[in-house]
Amino acid sequence: MMKHGYIGEFEQIDDHRSGKIVVNLTGRLNKCGVVSPRFDVSIRDLEKWTTNLLPSRQFGFIVMTTSG
Repeated sequence: MMKHGYIGEFEQIDDHRSGKIVVNLTGRLNKCGVVSPRFDVSIRDLEKWTTNLLPSRQFGFIVMTTSG
């Protein structure tokens, strides 16, 4: 997201719980959301999830995290 200019710098805050991240926005984001509850997605199902979540082809980003 920073590479494409959507966010500025960010700071990780350790609150001795789960932690927090403070992100400076540059004003280029139109909408940001989360998928809740978290789903297990395999590699073969990734294309299906991408088409279901993004508004149109070649528009938008999906940020994925892993547990580990």
